[in-house]
Amino acid sequence: MLKDALQVVNQMQADRVIRKYAIGGAIGALFYLEPVLTKDIDIFVMLPTVPDTTILSLSEIYEYLQDRSFTVQDEYVVINDWPVQFLPATTPLELEAVEQAVLAESEGVKSSVMTAEHLLAICLQTGRAKDFARVVQFIEQEVIDMTKLLPILERHGLSAKWQIFKQRFLRE
Repeated sequence: MLKDALQVVNQMQADRVIRKYAIGGAIGALFYLEPVLTKDIDIFVMLPTVPDTTILSLSEIYEYLQDRSFTVQDEYVVINDWPVQFLPATTPLELEAVEQAVLAESEGVKSSVMTAEHLLAICLQTGRAKDFARVVQFIEQEVIDMTKLLPILERHGLSAKWQIFKQRFLRE
């Protein structure tokens, strides 16, 4: 169940394995859009800082979860049937998205979720066909606050990409 996976991630934050997190990807979008099929949960994480190093390592996350009998499968940790992918937030956009994440509830579990505007900006930046389809969903379902989106796009150098996207897919 999604609930079980989110409870484990919340416990990881409480145990200081991760400093801060936000749900992104398709599951993050589910908090704003109609359901779509997805196979995993993308958790963008800010890791605790380690003095005198710039190397990011997810080993503490994997060790923590393996100690609790969760299995690693490819790039995922399977938490009660949910493949969870932990992604270090490294780009300025990802870091901002985690910092400005909002609390949302799913199956009675409160979790940190990227805002719709940050999810859209990351989709636009990534630029895969499925990402562009999700951007269209965000626009068509009217869940985007343009007064919040446009400054995000400007700060992260995505304004020109947004204009091209609108011309191509929104016929503006």
